[in-house]
Amino acid sequence: MITLRAATASDWDAIWPLLRDVFREGMTYAVDPKITKEAARSYWMGAAAVYVAATEDGVVGTYYIKTNQPGGGAHICNCGYIVGTAARGQGLARKMCAHSQDAALDMGYTAMQFNFVLDSNTYALKLWRDMGFATLGTIPDAFAHPQAGMVDAHIMYKSLC
Repeated sequence: MITLRAATASDWDAIWPLLRDVFREGMTYAVDPKITKEAARSYWMGAAAVYVAATEDGVVGTYYIKTNQPGGGAHICNCGYIVGTAARGQGLARKMCAHSQDAALDMGYTAMQFNFVLDSNTYALKLWRDMGFATLGTIPDAFAHPQAGMVDAHIMYKSLC
């Protein structure tokens, strides 16, 4: 059984391998594939809220919630999700996204925006659309994908109210 809970500082050593593997692949996040453990910790754990998906065997997924823009845009949040290889195909990304929407509402956010969903990430695009996110715009040739070459990135949005 998978449990979603707020991450603690002691979870970092279990979160890092998940991030490291996805960032090193260089296929879904616009993050330097050579990011250091310390820089990744600042990037991920510095968010307003961080959650982990845990089983009796350990952490199998994680997500963050952060304010997308300061000031007048602070009512919209941004989230990032990572599912470990062993937990893929079990609906965990869907579960984390649903959980993040409830958590974001509890934090006072009224909408959620994904700034950079790659066209090559067909699983995420379908999932976000299935969960009610609309594509607001597309940035052509926004990402140098290591296998697909230049791919577009989509800006996706959902009102939470």
